[in-house]
Amino acid sequence: MSQVQRTQFIKTIAHELGFSFCGISKAEFLNDEAPKVEEWLRRGYQGKMHYLENYFDKRLDPTLLVPGAKSVISLVYNYYPKKDLARKDEFKIAKYAYGKDYHLVVKEKLNTFLTHIEKQIGKVNGRAFVDSAPVMERTWAQKSGAGWIGKNSLLLNRELGSFFFLAELIVDVELEYDGPVKDYCGTCTACMDACPTDAIPQPYAVDGSKCISYFTIELRDEIPNEVKGKFENWIFGCDICQDVCPWNKFSKPHEEPQFEPHSDLEGMTRQDWIEITDSVFQKLFKASAVQRTKLEGLKRNIGFIGLTE
Repeated sequence: MSQVQRTQFIKTIAHELGFSFCGISKAEFLNDEAPKVEEWLRRGYQGKMHYLENYFDKRLDPTLLVPGAKSVISLVYNYYPKKDLARKDEFKIAKYAYGKDYHLVVKEKLNTFLTHIEKQIGKVNGRAFVDSAPVMERTWAQKSGAGWIGKNSLLLNRELGSFFFLAELIVDVELEYDGPVKDYCGTCTACMDACPTDAIPQPYAVDGSKCISYFTIELRDEIPNEVKGKFENWIFGCDICQDVCPWNKFSKPHEEPQFEPHSDLEGMTRQDWIEITDSVFQKLFKASAVQRTKLEGLKRNIGFIGLTE
């Protein structure tokens, strides 16, 4: 197969597997990103997510993850739900966590993808990544034309908004490369203005140590009192900066059955959350990303918000 044919085959398979977008960029050292990452870490925006300080070189050089890498295939997988379960005065969880853990769902598709590539092209040295390992997924997605990085540091797409997962295949196959698209944020600062914990101190830079998602998922210690009363009832993750983004009016419901929430999740009241038991937790969140906090972490979040919001 020619380079053009290989590229077209890969984009066809991506569509058949349910990905909303497939773009390809050359696997090369991310020169422009090195100083940005260094500055972000220097400011302490990683908080206690110390794993972000590791593997600095691997984050910037895909050939250290896949020897001989030639191409980074960036993929977008929609998770926007048919119904937003967030209700005023009730506890809320981020939309991406409604159904089965995306790591499991998307990784399975990526492994199938690699199998298809090898059947068509021959033996390929490649690896699949879904929000795992030190991969600058938003940077690669931007380079491939999947969208632009918005002021809330998330990837935005004019047709899809931002409620989607990013994934990558890094392979030692030369392909046709796509290019980036322009930034369409303009003068809008909706995401910055809406963040109740001021986690977006300047455009395109998120202070991870102040993000509600960090406090409710990543932080293992007690949540600091200075953010009490600022969570707007989010007990796992947060969608505030995405909900207010004008581009998300173009979001369309996903077609992935595994992302559908348990039927009891929508009816959970504030009191139900406060009294949640292990059996209810396991029923609602079997194989869900919410398992990351465990019941103990979720109860900590619920207790922190308590009756103050």
